[in-house]
Amino acid sequence: MSPRVKRLSLRTGGGTEAARGCWALMNIRRVVSMTARPVLMAGLFALALLPPSARAQERSVLTYHGDNSRSGQYVVPALSWEKARSVQLDRAFNARVAGSIYAQPLYWRPPDASTGMLFVATEDDVVQAFDATTGKELWRRVVGRPVRRSSLPCGNIDPLGITGTPAIDAAAQAIYFDAAVERGNGPRHEVFALSTRDGSVLPGWPIDVADLLHKAGRHFDPSVQNQRAALTLLDGTVYVAFSGHFGDCGNFHGWVVGISLHEPGKHVSFETRARGGGIWAPGGLSVSGRDIYFATGNTLGAQTWSDGEAVFHLGPDLRRSDDKKDYFAPSDWKALDAGDVDLGGSNPIPLDVPGADGTRALILALGKDGKAYLLDRTGLGGVGGQLAAATVSQSSIVTSPAAYRVGDDIFVAFQASGVRCPQPGRGHDLTVLKITPGSPPAMATAWCGALRGRGSPIVTTTDGHSNPIVWMLGAEGDNRLHAFRGDTGEPIFVSEPLSGLRRFQTLIATQDRLYVGADGRIYAFLFEGNPHAPAGP
Repeated sequence: MSPRVKRLSLRTGGGTEAARGCWALMNIRRVVSMTARPVLMAGLFALALLPPSARAQERSVLTYHGDNSRSGQYVVPALSWEKARSVQLDRAFNARVAGSIYAQPLYWRPPDASTGMLFVATEDDVVQAFDATTGKELWRRVVGRPVRRSSLPCGNIDPLGITGTPAIDAAAQAIYFDAAVERGNGPRHEVFALSTRDGSVLPGWPIDVADLLHKAGRHFDPSVQNQRAALTLLDGTVYVAFSGHFGDCGNFHGWVVGISLHEPGKHVSFETRARGGGIWAPGGLSVSGRDIYFATGNTLGAQTWSDGEAVFHLGPDLRRSDDKKDYFAPSDWKALDAGDVDLGGSNPIPLDVPGADGTRALILALGKDGKAYLLDRTGLGGVGGQLAAATVSQSSIVTSPAAYRVGDDIFVAFQASGVRCPQPGRGHDLTVLKITPGSPPAMATAWCGALRGRGSPIVTTTDGHSNPIVWMLGAEGDNRLHAFRGDTGEPIFVSEPLSGLRRFQTLIATQDRLYVGADGRIYAFLFEGNPHAPAGP
């Protein structure tokens, strides 16, 4: 990736387990008849009757953008369009972070606990847990010495520690992450598992990725591989995706390594055939059911297509398939390679688009060349096999999208300067696409948001579909938090400037607060209607 775009200031986003349930129910609602609606409403009512421990987990943010599909949608009943206008910074909240944050904070509310916990991982190789109400530090764990920039052949993070967003296993009360650490034998990538209770390292961890792959006869050079993508938990396995460093130096490849949670020495893996092809997206892998999807970047020197500029569909065993239904690449992949305009800067996102003949399972992929590709999730189509493609942006798309529903249409929000924006003027760094059913499905720009910056958007709704609000940080731009009505794009909130924001940063939403990670601190925002909001202006 080019120096202009591949500057590494990553941030990843979160969501809630409740969003997963409502997103699934939302998809069901599109295809059930009016006579079946009472059954649907019973399902929604059943969510409210879950035991306290289940409701606590639903309010948690355990992974990037809130769920393994990376939808970026949070269900926050108290946060309507009107309440969003009254969001305010909680100045009493005081969570001080040790180092620069490139990984999104996570939130977990333990069963029967009166308050939640925030978890932050930094480039200083430090993991901290905070009281989510006050910001008081509960514990901190230093997992190693971060890698100095002078120890690497290229790159632009100094020091380099934990970059990809961790993932939390609530049942095991464990948090998993990859850390770049300086050891006696040079830079290493080690995958850790810590107890969420006290930060202690769990037995059998950490796992040295290079050593693990070497035992299987595979070569992995930790000095030229970097770990930007969010981690994923699926079927008792933690999946870790790798790219290279800024500058594309050395013999790096796109890797996905899956490590068993219960037998850490047991693993599965995928590697791009050509040099390069890194998995750069902050969102990493997207999951639909048990199907894994990810996008790769430019390969280096490939004369025939060798896994670069592609969207892959793999099972949990990461076994490669040569069937065209299991991969897609644009027909101009070689030109994309030559121009360093990766398809893999943004994670693909699964979409269920309703239609007259039922719901259609799609994947949307976004590229640095400003193009959007709609793919059939049941058959990606091979090279040139897209259902539809369109230029949707005047600038590179390298952050993670968020998806939500407005009526029968699917909207997708992403950071970039859109084409055919209904609103005139410059500085519209938020673009929202509307995807409508058809053969093929159609893509059009719904609206564009006026802000400057390169954050990754999220969406909140009050029940899975009502009061959609798109939130985005103007990271390394105006450095403010912005909110827009999800259906019309009407601006409804803008914060004061925030310090320490880096490009690609996102925010997370819980039932009573919004949280933003920044260098050295976490910001918390309150809104009227939650029990902790102060009275008055």
